Amino acid sequence: MKRRETRVAKWVRSQAPTRESFEKSRFLNRFAHRVFAPELWRFTRRSVPRGVALGLLVGIFLLIPGLQIVGAALFALPFRANIPIAAAMTFLSNPLTTPFILAASLFVGEGILQLGSDPGKLMVMMDRGASWYDWLSWTFSEGAPALLAGLATISIVTAAVGYVLAVVLWRWWISRKWRRRGHEWIHPGA
Repeated sequence: MKRRETRVAKWVRSQAPTRESFEKSRFLNRFAHRVFAPELWRFTRRSVPRGVALGLLVGIFLLIPGLQIVGAALFALPFRANIPIAAAMTFLSNPLTTPFILAASLFVGEGILQLGSDPGKLMVMMDRGASWYDWLSWTFSEGAPALLAGLATISIVTAAVGYVLAVVLWRWWISRKWRRRGHEWIHPGA
């Protein structure tokens, strides 16, 4: 029987970093014996949801494109999460979604901390190309704690929702596979 792949599965497989791309990374040389353990690259019912959660957590909280994938891969080690899934989930935060994530983080962080910060100040600084001094002064003002609190909250909640969704989708996919096998077993000619 020929295996059919959905468009989404093909896209995820084409976008997910390969084991070979991680092997070439100079940052991962020290962890090679752990990173390239086969159980971290298999798609299992436990490793996939862990990879989804860790990828979302790191991808949303870190927001630094080069470090997101490496961070997700390193966090996947102690949690025995699927490394390709964790790395692929970091792509949720991309140049199109980052402004929305930042704005939501400032809004949520301000709601939590009640510091009286102005969420619009970050957008104004980005639009006018603020200097390093402006960014540093903002970092140590009321805006940065609100942003960090919001990023932490949003990344934790998103990771938890992603974990639950991955578990549910995994169970649905496996039950669908078993039903299909049962149908073929009962009706071998169909």
